Amino acid sequence: MCQLKTDAAIIDKSNNGREDYELPLFTLSSIQIATSYFSVANKIGEGGFGHVYKGQFVNGQEIAVKRLSRSSQQGSEEFRNEVILISRLQHRNLVRILGCCTQGDERILIYEYLPNKSLDSFLFDETKRALLDWKIRVHIIEGIAQGLQYLHKYSRVRIIHRDLKASNVLLDNDMNPKISDFGTARIFGDNESRASTKRIVGTYGYMSPEYAMDGLFSVKSDVFSFGVMMLEIISGKKNTSFYRPDRALNLLGYAWELWKEGNGLELVDQALVETCSISEAMRYIQVGFLCVQEIAADRPNMLDIVSMLTTETMVLPTPKQPAFSKIMGVTNASMSKTPELCSINDVTISEVEVR
Repeated sequence: MCQLKTDAAIIDKSNNGREDYELPLFTLSSIQIATSYFSVANKIGEGGFGHVYKGQFVNGQEIAVKRLSRSSQQGSEEFRNEVILISRLQHRNLVRILGCCTQGDERILIYEYLPNKSLDSFLFDETKRALLDWKIRVHIIEGIAQGLQYLHKYSRVRIIHRDLKASNVLLDNDMNPKISDFGTARIFGDNESRASTKRIVGTYGYMSPEYAMDGLFSVKSDVFSFGVMMLEIISGKKNTSFYRPDRALNLLGYAWELWKEGNGLELVDQALVETCSISEAMRYIQVGFLCVQEIAADRPNMLDIVSMLTTETMVLPTPKQPAFSKIMGVTNASMSKTPELCSINDVTISEVEVR
């Protein structure tokens, strides 16, 4: 059996030190043995926070180990934030945390290991994308929607994820989606509808205009990110790396042009055209557009979105032109400040000081 201490708790200091949640503490030695001492061969990912390793305890349990860089102040903040948040959450469409390690100056999170890795590793790969038929893509979209609905409405605390994107959605053996990476998420109070920040952390191409430009975020910020992902899943194309030599547009703009011309079905990944339901595909595209509207108040909430996705007879509103639909990629976006970008393995952490 792995060495596990269950008699210790991580304290939420922002809550006057009250222990209202608990995570098992793993010993460093058990994690070192499980990952072959953090060997390069076991490394499966990396980012601004540090590295992720695949591991296996002596009892056969496979794990994913997120080891934060000792030199990263941001990583330390995100570690504490993730421990505070994810320990309170339990839903089939959220990644499950098994425990953590805070031995010495180590800051390590231990998660369930998901062999199919992230959604983007399938969606944006020419070969693996074909494995995602229409039924699976619908299943993934609906699962992400239900996970977000839980975060926004039904969890013990209302949570805004703030960095929802394809690389932060993991897939299990049965291709069930699980939202991951809560390092930059925020808890909202019962009477709080939106908040502002001077430190914008997220990924351009998925960020809502009010958050990217003014530092304002709410549940509708996550809705925008979800809408971008919906259109990416349907098309098999990435919003931030989509280019057309004949049209100065990103994926949102290209999709909107097709929609206005009555050619919305052309957006659907060619690998799906033979098997997808045309009416269902068009409805899903329309829901995607409703999610990425410029004004936050025009976007539906996740409760309504789940109903739109699952109720065929529901009459949908007419969407307005999406935000950021007249720019090519993210480099031409009209931002109030120039962001500092750190991109590793397609994971981008952006910080903008907003005055």
